[in-house]
Amino acid sequence: MKTLIPLIFLLTLVTACASGPGKAELDAEVRRLCAIDGGVRVYETVMLPAEKFNQWGQINFYRPDQGENALGSEYIFRVDRHYYRSGEQNLIRHRYQIILRSSGKLMAETVSYGRGGGDIPGPWHPSSFTCPDVRVAGPNALLKAVFIQRNNGRGK
Repeated sequence: MKTLIPLIFLLTLVTACASGPGKAELDAEVRRLCAIDGGVRVYETVMLPAEKFNQWGQINFYRPDQGENALGSEYIFRVDRHYYRSGEQNLIRHRYQIILRSSGKLMAETVSYGRGGGDIPGPWHPSSFTCPDVRVAGPNALLKAVFIQRNNGRGK
């Protein structure tokens, strides 16, 4: 029985490692896809008065739990997730868009890619990798790039 447990562990480990591409391969694919279209693209900005921002400089009308209506009645906040691979190892593309509701014009978008999992099985949380970094190309970065605080009446 003592030799059976290490044998079962070794068999599980070999099976897990042989079940798909490794983390390094998926991370390389994330970097490749990121180089193609990752990042923030802003086509139009909006100047807003100071009362539309909180004390941290973030817009105060963003409600992420409201789906496409997260930015109120003037803008559509569209979220698209595409899984290239899911299961023990995930490869995903996140795309966030801000669209002017009245005209349907795309104001800005951000695209990022991520890998999750691909680790040796165990009780720990799986690792992940994202490109570009969510602080640079996530939804909050997109909002900050589009909605700009007016300079207390001194700006145009």
